[in-house]
Amino acid sequence: MTHFFPTAERPQGWKLEELLMEIQNDIVRRSEKIVGDLRPQARAVLHNNIEILSLLTQCVHKAEASTKILDGMGRSETDRGGAPRIGRR
Repeated sequence: MTHFFPTAERPQGWKLEELLMEIQNDIVRRSEKIVGDLRPQARAVLHNNIEILSLLTQCVHKAEASTKILDGMGRSETDRGGAPRIGRR
Protein backbone atom coordinates (compact mmCIF):
# COMPACT_ATOMS: atom_id res chain seq x y z
CA MET A 1 0.00 0.00 0.00
CA THR A 2 1.20 3.50 -0.74
CA HIS A 3 2.55 5.42 2.23
CA PHE A 4 1.84 9.12 2.67
CA PHE A 5 3.52 12.03 4.45
CA PRO A 6 6.82 10.63 5.67
CA THR A 7 8.32 12.62 8.56
CA ALA A 8 11.46 12.43 10.67
CA GLU A 9 9.45 10.70 13.41
CA ARG A 10 7.73 8.38 10.93
CA PRO A 11 10.06 7.97 7.92
CA GLN A 12 7.92 5.23 6.37
CA GLY A 13 4.95 7.60 6.32
CA TRP A 14 1.35 6.55 6.92
CA LYS A 15 -0.77 3.86 5.32
CA LEU A 16 -4.09 5.17 4.01
CA GLU A 17 -6.04 3.36 6.73
CA GLU A 18 -3.79 4.90 9.41
CA LEU A 19 -4.45 8.40 8.10
CA LEU A 20 -8.18 7.76 7.99
CA MET A 21 -8.12 6.53 11.60
CA GLU A 22 -6.23 9.65 12.68
CA ILE A 23 -8.93 11.76 11.05
CA GLN A 24 -11.56 9.70 12.87
CA ASN A 25 -9.77 10.29 16.17
CA ASP A 26 -9.69 14.03 15.55
CA ILE A 27 -13.41 14.13 14.76
CA VAL A 28 -14.18 12.18 17.94
CA ARG A 29 -12.10 14.61 20.03
CA ARG A 30 -13.87 17.60 18.48
CA SER A 31 -17.28 15.98 18.88
CA GLU A 32 -16.67 15.35 22.58
CA LYS A 33 -16.38 19.11 23.02
CA ILE A 34 -19.82 19.83 21.55
CA VAL A 35 -21.80 16.79 22.69
CA GLY A 36 -23.38 18.74 25.58
CA ASP A 37 -24.30 21.76 23.45
CA LEU A 38 -28.03 21.56 22.74
CA ARG A 39 -28.21 24.42 20.23
CA PRO A 40 -29.52 23.35 16.82
CA GLN A 41 -26.25 24.31 15.12
CA ALA A 42 -24.19 22.15 17.47
CA ARG A 43 -26.62 19.24 17.06
CA ALA A 44 -26.38 19.57 13.27
CA VAL A 45 -22.57 19.55 13.39
CA LEU A 46 -22.59 16.57 15.76
CA HIS A 47 -24.99 14.72 13.48
CA ASN A 48 -22.73 15.43 10.49
CA ASN A 49 -19.68 14.26 12.45
CA ILE A 50 -21.41 10.98 13.32
CA GLU A 51 -22.25 10.42 9.67
CA ILE A 52 -18.70 11.28 8.60
CA LEU A 53 -17.32 8.82 11.18
CA SER A 54 -19.51 6.09 9.74
CA LEU A 55 -18.29 6.82 6.21
CA LEU A 56 -14.67 6.94 7.37
CA THR A 57 -15.13 3.54 9.04
CA GLN A 58 -16.24 2.12 5.70
CA CYS A 59 -13.18 3.71 4.06
CA VAL A 60 -10.86 2.25 6.71
CA HIS A 61 -12.28 -1.23 6.08
CA LYS A 62 -11.81 -0.85 2.32
CA ALA A 63 -8.23 0.42 2.75
CA GLU A 64 -7.43 -2.48 5.12
CA ALA A 65 -8.85 -4.95 2.59
CA SER A 66 -6.65 -3.45 -0.14
CA THR A 67 -3.60 -3.65 2.09
CA LYS A 68 -4.35 -7.32 2.81
CA ILE A 69 -4.64 -8.04 -0.92
CA LEU A 70 -1.38 -6.24 -1.68
CA ASP A 71 0.45 -7.87 1.24
CA GLY A 72 -0.58 -11.24 -0.21
CA MET A 73 1.23 -10.29 -3.42
CA GLY A 74 4.60 -9.85 -1.71
CA ARG A 75 6.78 -6.77 -1.47
CA SER A 76 6.82 -4.02 -4.05
CA GLU A 77 10.12 -3.66 -5.88
CA THR A 78 9.62 0.01 -6.81
CA ASP A 79 11.98 1.25 -4.09
CA ARG A 80 14.75 -0.75 -5.80
CA GLY A 81 13.83 0.33 -9.34
CA GLY A 82 11.75 -2.76 -10.03
CA ALA A 83 8.15 -3.30 -10.98
CA PRO A 84 5.23 -2.46 -8.69
CA ARG A 85 3.10 -5.30 -7.32
CA ILE A 86 0.09 -4.05 -9.20
CA GLY A 87 -0.45 -1.58 -12.03
CA ARG A 88 2.22 0.25 -13.96
CA ARG A 89 4.98 2.60 -13.01
